[in-house]
Amino acid sequence: MSKHFSFGETVPGYSIPVLNEREIRAGAGILFLATFYSLMAIMYKGDFVPVKYVITIFFTDFLIRVFISPRYSPVLILSRWIVRNQNPEYVGAKQKKFAWIIGVILSGTMFVLFNIVNAYSPITGIICLICLIFLFFESAFGICIGCKMYSLFYKEKAQYCPGEICVRKDRQPIQKVTRIQYLVLLCFAGYIVLVVFLANDHFAKKPYDMFGIFEKEQPDISR
Repeated sequence: MSKHFSFGETVPGYSIPVLNEREIRAGAGILFLATFYSLMAIMYKGDFVPVKYVITIFFTDFLIRVFISPRYSPVLILSRWIVRNQNPEYVGAKQKKFAWIIGVILSGTMFVLFNIVNAYSPITGIICLICLIFLFFESAFGICIGCKMYSLFYKEKAQYCPGEICVRKDRQPIQKVTRIQYLVLLCFAGYIVLVVFLANDHFAKKPYDMFGIFEKEQPDISR
């Protein structure tokens, strides 16, 4: 197969095709932002138009990644340009392809239900939530949930995972969470619960415009 349509790049020192995790995370961040905005438009405005465009872009981009080549994915091309000055972090292409096939299935289902059938239901809501979780974990933490599912379906072990998590090794001291730090997390969770209990009524009050800059001019109804 021509290198132009191969899945993954051949890089010296790596025995299998790889992809740049940095541009993949950037792409996940772009799609997360677009998806989150479109869902906010539904929740606060009842506007379903943005989500239909986002689904179309999402589905088309993932079709290109899986069935043509990640090299020609518009979102990944944009992401490559954004992170072009960062040193690449190589990850195995096989598990990424498996994860993106899941993305094709999810976005394809959404495309049929939203854009063709023009209907929404708990199914579309659950799929949107799953997509947001997948994208958020990829962009924020570098955790590819779909890649973790790869080993459940294939006997071969995934290679070149982000952060070298495929390789079993002892954590360095800076990576370990101590008992005191766990206690801090627990206390902070209790603090949040206490704030909700004590301050919820006050927080629920609408803020006033301190300088009167954003107040709309009241219409004169005396005439």
